[in-house]
Amino acid sequence: MSPDPNNPGSRAAEGTMARIGLALASWSERWFPDPLVFALLGILVVFVAGIALHESPAKLAVQGGKAFWILVPFTMQMVMIIIGGHVVATTPIVTRLIRFLAGLPTNGRNAVAMVALFSMLTSLISWGLSLIFSGLLVREMSRRVKGMDYRAAGAAAYLGLGAVWALGLSSSAAMMMATKSAIPPGLLAISGLIPLRQTLFLWQNLVMAVVLIVVSVIVAYTSAPSEANARGPYDGFEGKGTAVLRPIITERTRPGEWLEYSPVLSVLVAALLLWYVVDVFRTSPQGALTALDLNTYNLIFLTVGLLLHWRPRNFVRAVSESVPATGGVLIQFPFYAVIFGMIVGTGISTWLADLFVRATTHGTYPLLVALYSAILGVFVPSGGSKWVIEAPYIMQAANQHQVHLGWVVQIYNAAEALPNLVNPFWMLPLLGILRLKARDLVGYGMLQMAVHVPIVFFLCWWFARHMAYVPPVH
Repeated sequence: MSPDPNNPGSRAAEGTMARIGLALASWSERWFPDPLVFALLGILVVFVAGIALHESPAKLAVQGGKAFWILVPFTMQMVMIIIGGHVVATTPIVTRLIRFLAGLPTNGRNAVAMVALFSMLTSLISWGLSLIFSGLLVREMSRRVKGMDYRAAGAAAYLGLGAVWALGLSSSAAMMMATKSAIPPGLLAISGLIPLRQTLFLWQNLVMAVVLIVVSVIVAYTSAPSEANARGPYDGFEGKGTAVLRPIITERTRPGEWLEYSPVLSVLVAALLLWYVVDVFRTSPQGALTALDLNTYNLIFLTVGLLLHWRPRNFVRAVSESVPATGGVLIQFPFYAVIFGMIVGTGISTWLADLFVRATTHGTYPLLVALYSAILGVFVPSGGSKWVIEAPYIMQAANQHQVHLGWVVQIYNAAEALPNLVNPFWMLPLLGILRLKARDLVGYGMLQMAVHVPIVFFLCWWFARHMAYVPPVH
């Protein structure tokens, strides 16, 4: 059965980092409230801070209330990333790929390393795709690979969210800054529009992603238990259960369902939408890289999902199964918008920006942004909503220090992923597939985090030293 983190004998059987991780996970499961509580507490903290800075309570309440719905477009875009990733991950062709990959490893450690690699590679395309794809891959490997530790493989499946997802195409912050309609007006006035060529497609960002992927795979391989100590889903561990790679629906029971099971509509509509996407990239006045924003990105995923599911009925089923994972985003983002409104609509943003400027120099500012983003990520686990809170004052301070604005976005991206390794919020879809608990993964997450922190902080600081400041473009 799963080790009991409260049992000293069970802890003694684990390595040092795993024991620390199990203890931390046990504490967090006991004392950490639902993430929505952090959003509500955040509103009160900012309100009290505003009063301490001599802001009017009425002004704080009004500015917060006005902003409640300001993130509706961005919220829907984040929801669509989850849905699009799930839809593509459950298509027949991806299911066949998962089964093929699951048959390649020759032992448990190789399997864990492969899961880690594909978790991170797919997260560069979509973090939603990474969670579902990696979870299904672990489930399939658990039946095929003898000696694979289910806990280590589950933690490896989460590395996409804990290592490099924000350095890839589904980065909430980078995509927001490249999508004018998604940027709140108050932030746009400070930062301007930042195209992806100044964030995700910087060579420095690509180097950081490669380094983290290589290091993470090595750590995953070397930390995986040997076959003698490995625990699988079928020896009493929580992961046992039926496979989640279910066959697609192909039978219709009434004449009215003919179009639901025919590929005609899927092919025609997908062709039209892909025609539009190609035209968007072809006609972009500043090159194809500037054409990719959140709307285009989500359209591509949904269109590919529609085409690969082939029949509308299967596409609808995949969408329906993905919706429960979107609840946290839907309800929390409006409350984070209230925090944003109180910060930007009053003098709090200016005060914080001045504090960041006074506390740092041009050379040390990147380190403060990384540290602050990582710490805040423990309490605000959503990269998109946390960026909305942080961006006004860290971008304003970046302007004053004349630090490359696009790289500041990437510093935030790299650092905010670190607490994901021990924070259970985004684990939920993966845990549902694996039928595990957060404490079963966090021990390995703690080990990865201990290795990642110095690497991320050093690269963020080193690259920032050699990048020229580019003024905001509105």
